[in-house]
Amino acid sequence: MLDLTKDIRSLTEFKRNTTELVDNLKRTKHPLVLTVNGKAELVVQDAQSYQELLEAAELIETLKGIKQGLKQMKEGRGKTAESFFTEMFDGLDEA
Repeated sequence: MLDLTKDIRSLTEFKRNTTELVDNLKRTKHPLVLTVNGKAELVVQDAQSYQELLEAAELIETLKGIKQGLKQMKEGRGKTAESFFTEMFDGLDEA
């Protein structure tokens, strides 16, 4: 999680203290916000934490898709599993 008191640095400071700040990133797993002219411009994060973020985003997208499918079924816009698989296997026979 981002700690606003510790995890916002200027790009200039990052350039001067890259090794120290990268070591801190790896240790804390906290992203680092880099500013340019006082405005947030970049976020730097260790690779493992970024991978976990990507996986969490993928899970959220999957859950959104499931939720949408359930909503469509409740609205009567879905198919039964039997009809889906029948269509799918009929399509394989034609290919």
